[in-house]
Amino acid sequence: MRKSDPQIRTVKVTRYVTPLREGGSLPAIVEADDGFLYLLKFHGAGQGAKALVAELIGGEIARALGLKVPEIVFADLDVAFGRTEPDEEVQDLLKASVGLNLGLHYLSGAITFDPIASPIDPMLASKIVWLDGFLTNVDRTPRNTNMLIWHRELWLIDHGASLYFHHSWHDWKKRATLSFEQISNHVLLPRASELDAVEAYFKSLLNPTVLESLVALIPEVWLEGEPAFSNVEEHRLAYLQYLTLRLAHSEIFVKGAQNARASLV
Repeated sequence: MRKSDPQIRTVKVTRYVTPLREGGSLPAIVEADDGFLYLLKFHGAGQGAKALVAELIGGEIARALGLKVPEIVFADLDVAFGRTEPDEEVQDLLKASVGLNLGLHYLSGAITFDPIASPIDPMLASKIVWLDGFLTNVDRTPRNTNMLIWHRELWLIDHGASLYFHHSWHDWKKRATLSFEQISNHVLLPRASELDAVEAYFKSLLNPTVLESLVALIPEVWLEGEPAFSNVEEHRLAYLQYLTLRLAHSEIFVKGAQNARASLV
């Protein structure tokens, strides 16, 4: 790994603090052996390791583009946690998630982003819309913005619904080149008037080498057992090829976002 390549720390979960009963995935706040609190996402939850792959790749691409994302860590969960948890549902999740999970640094005191109370400038809005068009992130809507205000700055969270193509690898190369219709539901789309400028800037930051270094972060254990591929490296290469194709055809999803915005403003 080159010195300039991104690296992810690994921590050990030392204390299960509380579950966050959102949807069916039951993420939790935990404490790790470095003394920090993390929002932990489990590989044993409903979407399995795919949601963790999307969280990792989505978050680290956002970071590479200069957007604010809580630190992502790999979080090792010991079998002992499942033995002592009194809640049966949580106990089952912990038992199913022994091993490597994913944590995001917990932003204590952060508040949910409200586009009316905290309007953001068109350039930042355009950057986030471009990112979510690239990632095919279906989960940044007025109902659930998945953005926080922390220390008066905007932070992006929860990219687990990104890259939804990987829940079925059928025809994935073609899907990499398509527009993203769900961008019409994006909470920041009305403010995203600078997509052309963002397109040029972001394509100067992202390239196949950067994408390769990010895809290389995916732990092998999260890539095992995918029937569409004969081995882990073939599976990893498919992620890289998808992202590279999508970047090469980014003008398609940018144009789709601009057309969707034109119908709103």
